Amino acid sequence: MEKTQYNGHGVEIGQTLDIDKYDAIACCSGDGIPHEVWNGLSKREDAARALNKMAIVQLPCGSGNAMSLNLNGTDSPSLAALAIVKGLRTPLDLVSVTQGDRRTLSFLSQNYGIVADCDLGTEHLRWMGNHRFTFGYLQRVLKGAAYPADIAVKVEHSTKAAVRDVYRAECANPPPTHDDRAVPPAGTGLPPLRYGTVNDPLPDSWQLIPHPKMSTFYAGNLAYMSPDLNLFPASLPSDGCIDLLRLPSDTKRWTSISTFIAVSEDRYYDLGHVDYQKVTAYRIIPKGAKDGYISIDGEKVPFEPFQAEVHRGLGTVLSKSGHLYEAKGV
Repeated sequence: MEKTQYNGHGVEIGQTLDIDKYDAIACCSGDGIPHEVWNGLSKREDAARALNKMAIVQLPCGSGNAMSLNLNGTDSPSLAALAIVKGLRTPLDLVSVTQGDRRTLSFLSQNYGIVADCDLGTEHLRWMGNHRFTFGYLQRVLKGAAYPADIAVKVEHSTKAAVRDVYRAECANPPPTHDDRAVPPAGTGLPPLRYGTVNDPLPDSWQLIPHPKMSTFYAGNLAYMSPDLNLFPASLPSDGCIDLLRLPSDTKRWTSISTFIAVSEDRYYDLGHVDYQKVTAYRIIPKGAKDGYISIDGEKVPFEPFQAEVHRGLGTVLSKSGHLYEAKGV
């Protein structure tokens, strides 16, 4: 057992761990330490092998416990421990995010717009508890807040009907009996970026489209973002896709508020103004402001353009089902 002592300590642990001595890393934490550990493993010369061999699990002990909610079906440490002991090795998609000259692995989400603003922009209201997010959301909706950006997306499933079909097809499959991925050879690093970095020219098949009236840009790899926020009900652990949610800012205020309520009641997916797609990569360039909030796995990053692409089954976790999240799907 090792206790993290400072920000980034989990990165060092993942980077220097003797992976031949262990099969799993149990993070007694919120979602920040798993994020650090995965990024530590990604910095190794044998990153691909380390990410394949080492299952990352969460004993939920933080304010954000999305990983345990999705894989263990609980945010109780004792129940999560039981689920982990009985868990099945499960491939997990990981997302490379490039920003400036940095490449980061994301396992949870990438977020720009009103949700990131309400989360990171209300830190001074922590005394309100979980109500600070609701207060921040209502405040920004009443002001008609917009978060413009230019966005290019590599879409795989463009309609909610197509996304639902993909999800239900996976639900119909039997649980896997074993992890059939080949272990990468020693010395194999991270997979190359198929679409380059945010600093490279836009791929020829991509089109950068202005979104002047956008309230939410939220890309997710897991279903639950928090106990009452099953924001990506069609997400799957290893379908090779990122689930992308976009909402306009020019809807009526009551529509925005009712959408917020519908999310907590697991009935927002079929609302007409909700744009939900499965994508493999995207680039987003914030517009109209010199400063703001962008969140990667719940952590604030610089307010500047970034690009993301998914790597199918690059990471490894333990889950109850072996191929689905513990969330109400579509």
